[in-house]
Amino acid sequence: MSLSVLRRARALALQAGWRRLLPVQLVPAPDQPDRRHDVPGHQAATARLDAGVAPVDLEQSQHGCAGADASPGRQLQDRLADEAQIMQVMAEREAMRRLSGFVQIDDAYLGGERNGGKAGRGSENKQPFLIAVQTDTSLTAPSFVVIEPVRSFDNVALTDWIARRLAPECEAYTDGLACFRRLEEAGHAHTTLDTDGGRAATEAAGARWVNVVLGNLKRAISGVYHAIAQGKYARRYLAEAAYRFNRRFRLREMLPRLATAMMRCKPCPEPVLHAASNFHG
Repeated sequence: MSLSVLRRARALALQAGWRRLLPVQLVPAPDQPDRRHDVPGHQAATARLDAGVAPVDLEQSQHGCAGADASPGRQLQDRLADEAQIMQVMAEREAMRRLSGFVQIDDAYLGGERNGGKAGRGSENKQPFLIAVQTDTSLTAPSFVVIEPVRSFDNVALTDWIARRLAPECEAYTDGLACFRRLEEAGHAHTTLDTDGGRAATEAAGARWVNVVLGNLKRAISGVYHAIAQGKYARRYLAEAAYRFNRRFRLREMLPRLATAMMRCKPCPEPVLHAASNFHG
């Protein structure tokens, strides 16, 4: 993980008052002198170094210029890389989540119509994904959400998704999409909502919250991110939305916990970030 990402994690932790709880090495900001490598006088004389002179700054970029002196384009590229690493950590944390109890499930697509391409299902610029919302027994309050891309809405993809994302003996509510019948084969109680479409379909008791969350998700992504390569990076953006939603009642803990997760996650260099995949396995 890059030094800039660690600095950001440390800043998030300190803002939340976790200086004493997180064993984070204090790294100076780019505009402050770095005294960590100052050489004591007697050691400098032995090593034939001038006393008080620090070694060469190892924080220089690949182009040989320090981060503070980098071009605006390079700084923007570094910020985007940092954001991608943070979203990757969120995706890894959400990959382990399983829903239980009452679950509302729906199929959806991310992306718009490409000029000259096909609209609707099967569009070249649309990424299919599943969204599932766990609710209370009265179906009136959402608890957790799972949002994950799938290769297609077929039996193979649904069987794999059900095994990874649902705890045993859930009570699922879906529309009439044929692949959702795999829920019954997996041992879950399955209720197919028979609606005529339109606004009435979104207000049905077993579909209301999944449609509310889905609408907010699409509006948020289209309003903030105007150009996403859905076929490659949709998983990270959907996981970021799920990460925030699932921790909405513990906002004070979100940043410190994210900083801790960033410290503990596996290294994810830039080539790995570029070689992203939307799908499990």
